Order: sequence, then C-alpha cells, then structure tokens
Amino acid sequence: MLAGITALATPALAQGDGGLAAAGWTHGEYDGIRPARFRATADGVALEGEGAGSFVWRRVQGPVGCLSWRWRVDLGPPPTDLTRRGGDDRAVSLAVGFSGFPPRAGFLARSQHALAQGQAGEHRLPRSVLIYAWGGTGQEPPHFYSPWMGGLGRVRVLRPASTPNGRWFEERVDLAAHWRESFGGEPPPLQEIAIGTDTDDTRARFSAQVERIRFGAC
Repeated sequence: MLAGITALATPALAQGDGGLAAAGWTHGEYDGIRPARFRATADGVALEGEGAGSFVWRRVQGPVGCLSWRWRVDLGPPPTDLTRRGGDDRAVSLAVGFSGFPPRAGFLARSQHALAQGQAGEHRLPRSVLIYAWGGTGQEPPHFYSPWMGGLGRVRVLRPASTPNGRWFEERVDLAAHWRESFGGEPPPLQEIAIGTDTDDTRARFSAQVERIRFGAC
C-alpha cells in the first residue's frame, strides 16, 4: 500500500451499493482502475466485476487476537506472482490495518505514509497492515512484503488461484502472532479491516463473497 494506503485516501460512492453504508462499509477506489461492484450480504460482502480493482473498509476496535471468516470465489483471475509489482492480480483479499508503525519502519516509509495521510484528509490511515489473499501461484513465500506498501504491509496467500471455485472455505488466523512474525515487537491496536480485489492486469472476470468476519480471543 503505499499505493494501497494512498488509495484509502480516495473514498467513493460504492458501485452497486446494496446496503454497504448501513453495514458500516466505505468504498475506496484505486487511481486509474475501474472500480469493482460491492454489495452487502446478510453477514458480509459480495463483489464482482471484470478487469477492475477497488475495496471496502470499516473501522474495528478491540484486542489483537484471532480473526475468522469464510469466503468463496466463483470466478477469479489466473495465477499471478503476488510478490511482483504490476501483474499481481487476485480475486479477493482481506486486510487488517493497525494504528502503529512496525519497529523497523524507516524514515522513507514514514514520510510516504505522511504524504498519503495528507491526501486522506479526515480518514486516519493504518500504519501497518496484514493482508490475507486468495490468489497467486502458491509458490510465494509464506509471508512477504507487499510490493505496494513500502515495508508497511505483509501478505500471506491463504488460497492460491488454483483453489476450487464455488466452495466456501473457513479461515482463522492469529493476528498477534502474524504481526510479531511479520514486523517484530508487539502489535499496536486494531484500526480497520478492508476487503478488496484487483484484476486490472489480467482483465479477468471475478465474483466472490466474504462472510462471518469475527474478531475474538485465540
């Protein structure tokens, strides 16, 4: 992110908003990319589009423990290398933003964040992010720096692009342990959660759902 963090500075009317605002979600767009269509479901969010990329986010609070959810992809892009900037398409990702910088965040990363924050206005941007992706080749490292976030975001591929479509998969991750493993030190407080997609490079069609998002003790 800092492309991702900068993008959080550009809230927009949600494409095909089906109760998103009532559910607490705000839609954000990436510069120069066609936005996806999001709608609220009974207990989550559905998204679809073609050659598009955008995200919805909402504030969260509470102790940094475990996060669980279920998700499915009915259509998605082919495998792409998520470690590489450009061409790193994925059907859907879930990102958790934290209020503090990683201990090793240097002057450049903090300066880029400050620039993005200046563009974001009243939206206080997260200073570190854990990203869980459905996409990629499955050959990526267990966790790696996002090529877009200047050292402030770490990605984990939970489901590669080859995962069967049309099936629900349950996930549960230990956010505190992943933050420590990714950045070192103790995790700062939770700040927000985002659900996004990106298929602008492959121009692929996509359709996915994320539901039953729950924060709790591990």
